[in-house]
Amino acid sequence: MSEYIGVLTAGGDSPGLNAAIRGLGKAAWNNYQIEVIGFRDGFRGLMENRFIRLDKARLSGILTIGGTILGTSRDKPDKMPFGNKYTDMTDVIVENYHKHHLDALVCIGGGGTQKNAYLLMQKGLNIITLPKTIDNDVAMTDASFGFDTALGIAAESIDRLHSTAHSHHRIIIVEIMGHQAGWLALGAGVSGGADVILIPEIPYDIKIVADSILKRVKNGSNFSIVAVAEGAISKQAYLKGREKSEKGADDGKNAKSKKEKNQVIQICGSIKLARKLEEMTNLESRVTILGHLQRGGVPSAYDRLLATRLGTACADYISKGMFGIMVGAKGETTVPVPLEKVAGKRKTVPLDHDWITSARAVGTCLGD
Repeated sequence: MSEYIGVLTAGGDSPGLNAAIRGLGKAAWNNYQIEVIGFRDGFRGLMENRFIRLDKARLSGILTIGGTILGTSRDKPDKMPFGNKYTDMTDVIVENYHKHHLDALVCIGGGGTQKNAYLLMQKGLNIITLPKTIDNDVAMTDASFGFDTALGIAAESIDRLHSTAHSHHRIIIVEIMGHQAGWLALGAGVSGGADVILIPEIPYDIKIVADSILKRVKNGSNFSIVAVAEGAISKQAYLKGREKSEKGADDGKNAKSKKEKNQVIQICGSIKLARKLEEMTNLESRVTILGHLQRGGVPSAYDRLLATRLGTACADYISKGMFGIMVGAKGETTVPVPLEKVAGKRKTVPLDHDWITSARAVGTCLGD
């Protein structure tokens, strides 16, 4: 049976992280007498050997607190930033893992964290992960904690913007997080009654968007709410970006990093979108960017429950010697998912998903 396990939180902060840490720590000690060590600021803290012992006092009172008591960072084990340079610090992380006589390392995070955890698993470490993200795009799990809280915040924001949009006869564009997956914008848009919803999975035609707004005006509605994911892209920009990407693939000289490719695909930002719609509809337009408001605050009851379930299940899997897995949510239970099936994958919105079907059925424009 394991005696010492480490835990870290990496990537963007998310509501429910502390609930997961608490669930893991309490279940590990109460049921299996396993001591838990928390590493600060993600993989960087493990590399720098900065840690705290997660005893009863540390875990007390954190269930309802947002963020993470351990801190977080987006630093990667094999590309750790030092000034303007990046260094592979994987061997140092492996050394610190063994220095603490850890029997397992729990990595809590989104898609990037799953990939980094898989890298450490390939180095021979006993790894187990938990899915966290407000974007809900971690593969092989029904849900990731953090999403429900962010969804509630985004939907409430749309609710509040309805009154000002109606009063001033405006188009209000609400930018919602989601670079490559539209779960948050779609869910908030449907539940908040947005008139237009734009997500990365469905490249949009701005003329169709403008026409739908003008149709509302003709029918007596002198305002519109547009919920747009930050990664939403126009059809024109999408096709242009794909063409450039294909050219880059044909010529090794033009090959670009993932970050550079994302820059090539010119995402139509919310401000640019607002100006264009204003020109096409003659309606005053305003932009509200929710940004990190979506990540903050007290986690919802659902996220606390989900994070606790996954955290306690994680302790149980560790006690059984099950490693190299992500603890996924499946209905009302948990499942161990091989990490190689998660790393490098992304759960995007299927075009035939019920949320999309429902949005179309109530007359919401999706830009296509």
